[in-house]
Amino acid sequence: MRVAAANVWPRKRLKYAVSLRRTRVNGADDERPYVGLEQIESGTGRLVPTASAVESAKDTPTAAGESLSNTFEPGDVLFGKLRPYLAKAWIAEFAGRCTTELVVMQPTDFDARFLRYVCLSRDFVDAVDASTFGSKMPRADWDFIGNMPVPLPTLRRQRVVADYLDRETARLDGLVAAKECVLGLVAEKRRALITRAVTRGLDPRAPLRDSAIPWLGEIPAHWSSKQLKRCAAVIDCKHRTVPFTSEGIPLASIREVQSWEVDLTSAKMTTEEEYLLMIEGDRDPRPGDVIVSRNATVGAAALVPPDRAQFCMGQDVSLVRPGAKLEPAFLNWLFRSDCVANQITSASIGATFFRINVEQIKALLIPLPPLGEQRTIVRVVGSEMSKLDALRAATERTIALLKERRTALIAAAVTGRLHIPEAV
Repeated sequence: MRVAAANVWPRKRLKYAVSLRRTRVNGADDERPYVGLEQIESGTGRLVPTASAVESAKDTPTAAGESLSNTFEPGDVLFGKLRPYLAKAWIAEFAGRCTTELVVMQPTDFDARFLRYVCLSRDFVDAVDASTFGSKMPRADWDFIGNMPVPLPTLRRQRVVADYLDRETARLDGLVAAKECVLGLVAEKRRALITRAVTRGLDPRAPLRDSAIPWLGEIPAHWSSKQLKRCAAVIDCKHRTVPFTSEGIPLASIREVQSWEVDLTSAKMTTEEEYLLMIEGDRDPRPGDVIVSRNATVGAAALVPPDRAQFCMGQDVSLVRPGAKLEPAFLNWLFRSDCVANQITSASIGATFFRINVEQIKALLIPLPPLGEQRTIVRVVGSEMSKLDALRAATERTIALLKERRTALIAAAVTGRLHIPEAV
């Protein structure tokens, strides 16, 4: 494909090329299916393929939604004005109602598919995002969006471009989906590797014995199995309501323990007084401790690294401090293994928002090899996991490049910078 000069197509203010649908209804009195922002996938223009989206929207007319909703008809183009950097645009496939954070446009001078691609193009999204107001819930308004100058070639040319982008984005999306499957397989292999190592060890010829634990099965005959509280201190971090500050001491809660080590990149801040209270209560995190989530992401764990920065503990996590016979990295892996995950799942309470208490964490049964063998397992399996990590990182880079290619392709195509010959 040949790249042409920029801005080769005429432009028109958006509000003169579409008709804004302004009809609103009270959700409690309207049986049409509801679509929320969370149901539109960022950057692709697709309705998220989950029960809460396509099927729920069609089959559950009274799906939970705002009491005041915009209406839409098939062929309308919806664009998210709340956090517009998320690039959420969708062509309505059925009649329904939606959140008022979605602008509903009836294409008049546009092919609906071309308009959706314009709304997904980086230039359009960046310009709308720069106009937002509000720090916590940044949103744009129609006065600005409607006055955006947008490319407007002939309808025939719009359809040619839309057909081309439909084909090419589908191809790129297929490549991304294949790479995401690879990521899933890598994660599955990593989990299986850890589970086998912490429950069977490294020697496949080692004699086994029944652990008498249904979800653990057989373990090497020279290993023991104990409740976690017998070989580690499980510290309850629940305390009074923590004050948040713009600057101060980072606070580690459930979001900060999703990876293998504590990640404070996006942590909230609290006061130094809170940290001092934790030190007095022996609740200050130390290198080698494992922080475990008790709410929502139950069982997610992260190791406090040797060079950890000073930080506080959130009340939705617990601190597990290994004793002399438990290697910290081995303990961290145990929380990532099926044998502990199954126990946590069984002990969790709650219908949609799961949680586990400190006493249940203390009661977890874990396989316990001799300390020297724990360290050998950590060293040997750690080397294998490094290879899987390298494969995961390479795959993530490829996904990022494919998505960048998709974004650049849309931007070039909808502005006429990409020469797309018409089919003969």
